Amino acid sequence: MYKRIRDLREDADKTQTDIAGVLGTTAQYYGKYEKGEREIPFCRAVELADYYDVSLDYIAGRTNIRDKSDVTLTSEESELLRRFRSLSERNKGKAELFIDQLCESEGADEEKKRKIRGA
Repeated sequence: MYKRIRDLREDADKTQTDIAGVLGTTAQYYGKYEKGEREIPFCRAVELADYYDVSLDYIAGRTNIRDKSDVTLTSEESELLRRFRSLSERNKGKAELFIDQLCESEGADEEKKRKIRGA
């Protein structure tokens, strides 16, 4: 989490003083968050997520999806996820394997199309 908040700050071209001002604390105190010397209070993690427009899961390192809009699912995707979650662990593994095979097959089909267009 600590590297993540430093990276977000640096990507935004902000100083520790800038972000400390957003959080209503000092740069020295905020610096301890980035170094992992102090636990970030939940309310401050929420403020950072709002400030950078990312999810708390991204701040916490639970996802690498930075853009919150990327986590919005269509109704079809939500239904697939609901159905996947209802499967046994064994069948989840089978579904994942099948999806991997489909993706590989689709990738091979795209490669063939590129070769045909390039020929």
